Amino acid sequence: MPFQKVQTEKLSTAVVRQIEELILRGILRPGERLPSERELSERLGVSRPSLRDAVAELQGKGLLCSRAGSGIFVAEVLGSAFSPALVDLFARHDEAVFDYLSFRRDIEALAAERAARLGTESDLAVIQTVFDRMASPKRRSAQDDAELDAQFHNAIMDASHNVVMLHMMRSMFELLRNGVFYNRQVIFEQRTSRDALLDQHRAINDAIQARDPSAARTAVVAHLDYVEQALHDQRRADRNARIAQQRLQHEAGTA
Repeated sequence: MPFQKVQTEKLSTAVVRQIEELILRGILRPGERLPSERELSERLGVSRPSLRDAVAELQGKGLLCSRAGSGIFVAEVLGSAFSPALVDLFARHDEAVFDYLSFRRDIEALAAERAARLGTESDLAVIQTVFDRMASPKRRSAQDDAELDAQFHNAIMDASHNVVMLHMMRSMFELLRNGVFYNRQVIFEQRTSRDALLDQHRAINDAIQARDPSAARTAVVAHLDYVEQALHDQRRADRNARIAQQRLQHEAGTA
C-alpha cells in the first residue's frame, strides 16, 4: 500500500517552504532585504536557531545571500535569465530590439487577458494605483515616467498569476531598465508621446478593471504597436540628423 508514516515537519523546513513560495510568487523580489533576524523570527513565530537553519539552507540553494553589515537579501541572480555575453549581443544588434517588442506583444497580451480573468480585487487595485500615479498632473522627469511604465506592466504580469511568465518578464524588464534593448526615456521626452502613452495605458487599465479579456489584449497590442513605430521613427530621425550633419560639414569645408 502506498502509505507512509506522517512525520512532524521541522520548523526550519516550514520557514524554507514559506520563503521559497514568496520568492516563487514574486512577492519577495531580487535584491530585497529581509527583516532583521529578531523581527523575522517574531513574524514567523520560530526561534532564532530555527530561522538561522532555514536561512543557511536557502543560501545554500542560491535563493538568499548575505552582505556583511547589511543583512540577508533575496539573491540578485533570480532577476537575470541571460548570460552577460548574450546581454552584450542584444545591446549591439538592432534586430534584438524589434524581436523583443514582438515577444512582449505576445506575452503581455496574454498576461493582460489573464489579469482581466484571473486577477483578484487586490491585484486590480494595485494596477489602478500605479495608473493613478501615471495619470497624476504632477510634473515628472522622463526617467520617472519610464519607471512608472515598468511598474504598470509588472503589476499586470503579477495579476496574471503565472509564476514562470512573471519571472521571465521581470528579467526582460530589467534589461529594458538598463537600456539594453532601447532607452524608454526617449519615448517619454516628447509631450505628444507622453499623452498618447497615457491614453494607451488608460485603455489597458480600463479593460482590465472591467474584466474584459479581449479588450485588454487589444489595448496591449495597440500600445506596443505604437512603441514599435515610435522607435522606428526615432531611428529614422537619428539617421537623417547624421546625414544632415555630414552635409553641413561638407559644405562648410568647401566654402
